[in-house]
Amino acid sequence: MSLNLPHHRPRRSATVPTALAALALLLTSCSGNADPDPAPDSAPTPAEVTLPPVGEGFDYQLGGAYTPPPGTSIVARDHTASPAPGMYNICYVNAFQAQPDAEGEWDDDLLLRDADGEVVIDRDWDEALLDIRTDAKRERVARKVDAWIDACAAKGFDAVEPDNYDTYTRAPDGLLTADDAKAFLALLADHAHSVGLAVAQKNTAELAADRAKVGLDFAVVEECGMYDECGDYTEAFGRHVVDVEYDERGMRKACAGWGDEISVVRRDRDVLPEGEPGHVRRTCP
Repeated sequence: MSLNLPHHRPRRSATVPTALAALALLLTSCSGNADPDPAPDSAPTPAEVTLPPVGEGFDYQLGGAYTPPPGTSIVARDHTASPAPGMYNICYVNAFQAQPDAEGEWDDDLLLRDADGEVVIDRDWDEALLDIRTDAKRERVARKVDAWIDACAAKGFDAVEPDNYDTYTRAPDGLLTADDAKAFLALLADHAHSVGLAVAQKNTAELAADRAKVGLDFAVVEECGMYDECGDYTEAFGRHVVDVEYDERGMRKACAGWGDEISVVRRDRDVLPEGEPGHVRRTCP
């Protein structure tokens, strides 16, 4: 992200809608309580993993932590922050790209390079893409991300949100593929489950049908109302979807179509803390 804040990616354009053809399997969550709305096509969840409550108040606090407003039950914060007491806490990690100020923290050969040998940069956020094209490189990148995931678990977070699953769509000349992304995220999901964290799919509606194979438990999505994608996620994850909208039009669409089913919040694009100029947070009426 261009600001020196925890990275997040407000949606800039719609992804291509994908028809999800899997039949609904009525499975219950193994989180300790029966799931009132089990997600279709889902793999059994490890017993120690807890899924977020469905349809409850949500706040996206990546730009800085603050006391959650009344009515909030679910909070997402950066992995450098601490969880909010008494909430279901989601821990954000930038898993597929290097932060603008952290490119030098990665081994040089783990930065994706184009045919001219130049590091591939996501120009929207000035971030180097990570090279996850081989098993060996995926495992090396995962070791660093896994350390952040371990810190999330040690702090008491309930889940992890690995961002930029859709990085492959921004790699030139097919340098990265959807299969690369799924194989890498599966490594992260397996590790997160081993330390007791649920795993969120971040955006990338076109891969939602593969959530069970990858090992994903719920979805954190941006602007599914704006881009008419909420149904793609609920078809894959049931009601275990939390949505962030960044403008009024998207918020109205999300609330009208999905406000009674999933958690929806309106935030400013910089997800600023409460009290800072430009801070916006609203929920469905």
